[in-house]
Amino acid sequence: MATKTLIPFETTHPGTLIKDELELREDLTQKDLAVLLGVKPSFLNEIVKGKRPVTADIAILLEKSLGISADYWMKFQSQFEIDNAKIKEKNIAKIKNIEIWKIVSQYVPIKYFGKKGYLTNDLFVNISIIQSIYSVKSIDGLVNKFSEKKFAFFKKSEKLQLDNKNIFAWTSLAEYEAERKKTNTFHSENLPQLNNELREIFYKNKNTIELVEKKLSQYGIKFLMIDKLEKTPIDGYSFWSKNNPAIALTLRHNRIDNLAFTILHEIGHIALHLKENKEIKFLDLTKIEENEIENAANQYAQENLIPSNYWDEFLKNHTLLNDEIISKFSNKHRIHPAIILGRACFEMNHYGIKTKIDKKLN
Repeated sequence: MATKTLIPFETTHPGTLIKDELELREDLTQKDLAVLLGVKPSFLNEIVKGKRPVTADIAILLEKSLGISADYWMKFQSQFEIDNAKIKEKNIAKIKNIEIWKIVSQYVPIKYFGKKGYLTNDLFVNISIIQSIYSVKSIDGLVNKFSEKKFAFFKKSEKLQLDNKNIFAWTSLAEYEAERKKTNTFHSENLPQLNNELREIFYKNKNTIELVEKKLSQYGIKFLMIDKLEKTPIDGYSFWSKNNPAIALTLRHNRIDNLAFTILHEIGHIALHLKENKEIKFLDLTKIEENEIENAANQYAQENLIPSNYWDEFLKNHTLLNDEIISKFSNKHRIHPAIILGRACFEMNHYGIKTKIDKKLN
């Protein structure tokens, strides 16, 4: 059975035992013992203070003088030296961990992980935890992975104010938590039915996050909410985690229309891109520059939140826009009014419409 090696806080020199023996023996002083040993008082005093070792010769003399076996004295001295070596090794390890942690701090938002309860008071354990979260086997691996991720993030948009360290942390934590989630088997052919059921959840807008997570899990999609960090304008992140697709959100806006569109956008990535290529990942940043892939995910979201035949009906019959018209259309097709209003404002490029429609996520 393996046992954990105990390392004492401080070492105990055999000279301590000599001091204790002299204190207990009223008839024997340190000077008297020096005479018995045939050494100078200063020499014995250095042994008592732990400045000199108990040699084999001294151990034999101590056996004759104090009645404590030479073998005991030698074992005591040997243990002292072993303990000293262990403490020295421990201190070297501590120094090494401190140096490693300094490097880690350059690439990891330590305070964020501390507040979220991932870190402990043990530096060695924390280094291991960070390596697990970032899915690396060494600090060199962390540095190299950051360099690769940093380049990928900059490609997204040069106009955004981004903190690459924080984005690296957020995406790594999302992937780490997704790895630990269990869910049903994913079948891409079931996505149309999933989208219909999600639309009903959005329409009712009650315990929405909880119901969305359960529904996505039912259909084999891992769902996570990861708190954002500063300068991480992330709306959603979709990727493959083991045998399942995963979606992570920040919920930067506490609005039902924003949540619904973001989720369907990420499902769009799953349906159109991820199911064919499980190696790619989609990090959707606010105000991202448009491209063919993002446009396709946007169109997927629009179509599944408000099917095109419904939207054509809405545009054909309503040239004016007000809360009453939106409410009737909402109830007829069971689509949340905030989602209808959001699309109308987007297509009209007019966001100043006066409305009493409640957009709050419940």
